[in-house]
Amino acid sequence: MITVRHLEASDRTWASRFLSEEAGSPRFVSRGVLHQADTLPGLVADLNGSLIGLLTYHIDGPEMEVVTLHAKPKRKGAGSALLDASKATARQAGCKRLWLIATNDNQSAIDFYTQRGMKLVAIHKDALVESRRIKPEIPLIGVGGIPIVDELEFELAL
Repeated sequence: MITVRHLEASDRTWASRFLSEEAGSPRFVSRGVLHQADTLPGLVADLNGSLIGLLTYHIDGPEMEVVTLHAKPKRKGAGSALLDASKATARQAGCKRLWLIATNDNQSAIDFYTQRGMKLVAIHKDALVESRRIKPEIPLIGVGGIPIVDELEFELAL
């Protein structure tokens, strides 16, 4: 059974390694902001004593941004459990909006968020030009050979 709890100080080394393995780096850019995700608050998914998922977030006033969401192995429920727990965390913090960014190449993420009730509210055309100025190692080509050019903004009203 998957349980979700808040990221603790003792999890930070694991979080940094996990983000590096899953995404190439613990550094993420969204809407022109560089996040050092392994230092952000977060939630972890635990399966029988093994950490299998991580969601990091940033709260700004009435909004919570999900900065990262990764689970391994995939399709076992950890991502859904983490996203559900993030909604509860956002509500407890008084947030009215949960939002996140996915890139245009990441169809599996687009499907995942849409299937869980999040709405596509904006397409930020050519946003990756600015993101690459901040984080030059972002690849030009993404999942399935699709050029990575746009940020897709999803939200859920709380």
